[in-house]
Amino acid sequence: MKITDMHANFLFLITVALGLATTASFSDTASPAAVTASAVAPAATAPTSAENLVVFNRKVFSFRAAVSGVSALDRAHRAQARIAEQLELDGPKPVTTVPDTFGIGVRVGGATSFWVTPGDLDPQRDDTLEQTATKAANALKQVIAESAESRNMAAMLWAGGKALAATLAMLAIVWTASKLRRALARRLAAASEKHASRVKVGGLSVLQPERASYAVRWSVIWLYRLFLLVVLSEWLSYVLMRFPYTRTWGESLSSFLFDLAARMLMAAVGALPDLLAAVVIFYLAYLATKVLDRFFANVQTDQLQIGWLDADILVPTRRIAKVIVWIFALAMAYPYLPGSQTEAFKGLSVLIGLMVSLGASSLVGQAASGLILTFGRVYRKGEFVRVGTVEGTVMELGMFTTRIRTGLGEELTVSNSSVLADTTVNYSRAVKGSGFVVDTTVTIGYDTPWRQVHAMLEEAAKRTPGVLEEPAPVVFQTALSDWYPQYRLVCQALPSEPRPRAVVLSALHANIQDVFNEYGVQIMSPQYFEDPSEPKVVPRERWFTAPAKE
Repeated sequence: MKITDMHANFLFLITVALGLATTASFSDTASPAAVTASAVAPAATAPTSAENLVVFNRKVFSFRAAVSGVSALDRAHRAQARIAEQLELDGPKPVTTVPDTFGIGVRVGGATSFWVTPGDLDPQRDDTLEQTATKAANALKQVIAESAESRNMAAMLWAGGKALAATLAMLAIVWTASKLRRALARRLAAASEKHASRVKVGGLSVLQPERASYAVRWSVIWLYRLFLLVVLSEWLSYVLMRFPYTRTWGESLSSFLFDLAARMLMAAVGALPDLLAAVVIFYLAYLATKVLDRFFANVQTDQLQIGWLDADILVPTRRIAKVIVWIFALAMAYPYLPGSQTEAFKGLSVLIGLMVSLGASSLVGQAASGLILTFGRVYRKGEFVRVGTVEGTVMELGMFTTRIRTGLGEELTVSNSSVLADTTVNYSRAVKGSGFVVDTTVTIGYDTPWRQVHAMLEEAAKRTPGVLEEPAPVVFQTALSDWYPQYRLVCQALPSEPRPRAVVLSALHANIQDVFNEYGVQIMSPQYFEDPSEPKVVPRERWFTAPAKE
């Protein structure tokens, strides 16, 4: 195994295992001293407070009541002092229990170490006074045996040899697992990359070889790390249990991991019925979406006629209907999801809702504007519109934005809320088919007959390629200003792409200039600073000047 692999896997996981050992051990022990008394609840007057007596990192007993004015904490300190003196004595140290006036005395070699009183019984357990005293005596026997073992040099050397052998075995297992992991990852990745393209749904490949290979490699790596975690935790538990002083830590670590695995397994088994109900709900939602797909497909192919549902709103309506189905399914399945009733899950839901409400207000506004534009049929894809100062062909009407391509080849993205806030001019809605309206405005002096101006503008429209003859171009006099009337030419054109409207409008302007030049009419609008010598009027004989007709 390379040094980098040792750093990435072994050292990291052994740190995790040490952390588990520390967590598991200190949940039952309160001090690393050989003989200590630790306070779980310092309030000596509370009837349920407990002062633990810990000897050689092993809890012997919990004092809960005061005796003859001596608090539980003082009783624990006195018991620790007596046991420390008794462990220093030579000879056998039999542990016995003897009833007396205080309760039941626990003795070592005939000398009382502490008393078990009725007030020391755990209110959360149904143990009797005799059972509690027996448990305390058994724990003290184990402490005395471990204390004697710690003074036995041969036993300690034998424990060290076992720990060394376990360490060498663990390193060999880790080295072998590393080699197997690399070989297995290469083979499985090559096999997945080779056969990924064969997995097809409806004739389409659903797996990409590179992603399948990557997923397999990472799966093998994480399984390998999980295996290392189990091996290292078992090794650490075994080594700690070889020595008397750390034996309780090893026992706590081993039971901690097994209890954790058992709780996780039982939780998974208990969640299966609810999880099955959630799966059924989601499957029914999936079937409902398939029914909706079939319904909208029939509408699209005209097999089913729905008056209010046309091709323009068919796709967004289908998407909205499917989203509603899935949201309803999620709401129905929520109570059955594992962990949905926990406070952490509820808090996370509130946090996500708060984040969405604070940070997505503009996003929701954009989506609402998109729905209004879509179902209000303000414009459709392919129509020529003007939104504020933006003018062009609608290329795409999305949920949040609208893409418009101008006649100059520019593609603009406009937010739907901006579109809804501005005035929209639709040049294509008045035209049958895919055309649009072309209009322009000129101002000509009052000394030019208006009939002549009408005829010249209509002639210019007829000369412009792309302008339709039917309906015929129309000229409107939109204003009679102080120095000139204002004429507006309106005609229709049929484009084949977004650009022609700008081209058609440019050609129309060019033809207007040519026609006016041919008939000697200036387009410049007059500006007066004083009254003319003669009134600027058109004599009757000039009312029908060419090309105007009577």
